[in-house]
Amino acid sequence: MSQSHAISIFDPLRLGDRSRIMQAIFVVAGTLVLAVASRISVPMIPVPITMQTFALTMIGALYGWRLGGLTVLVWLGEAALGMPVLANGAGGLAPFMGPTAGYLVSFPIVAMVAGWLAEKGWTGERYISSFAAHLLANLVCLAIGGAWLAVLLGAEKGWMFGVAPFILGGVLKSALAAAVLMGIRNYGGRKTAH
Repeated sequence: MSQSHAISIFDPLRLGDRSRIMQAIFVVAGTLVLAVASRISVPMIPVPITMQTFALTMIGALYGWRLGGLTVLVWLGEAALGMPVLANGAGGLAPFMGPTAGYLVSFPIVAMVAGWLAEKGWTGERYISSFAAHLLANLVCLAIGGAWLAVLLGAEKGWMFGVAPFILGGVLKSALAAAVLMGIRNYGGRKTAH
């Protein structure tokens, strides 16, 4: 491909060029970021508003869909083993069976959607596309989480408690994620493939 047709790839962490050991270190670091983001919350019923989805979409965009999804699965595995890494320091199997189960199931998908779209160019200097990618990933989370709540509580309560209160937060977190990624891109996080 000629220089004029070069494709700009957003890969500020250069994870594709790193060894498996370094990738594993990034996975562990990502689980720590997710655990910290889970502690930043506004209590609500039936589930709190946290920075989890912000961290999920950022990990997807920065790590790529494969490593991002794997990172989230490892984090959920830590939670299932009882580590207090979920919202409000929750861990164990109970969150995977209660009202939060649908959201937890959606989390790897959220990271993979954001990562896949980022790999397709929906990030970096393309603010509107980046915002749309993060918002779409957040809507996937709300759709799956809300559907599970609808099974438990009925469709109206599922919408009222599991989707509607989180839409504005999803929009704001998507805007923040797109702005942060644009800043990373402008700071020099670009790699060009020929």
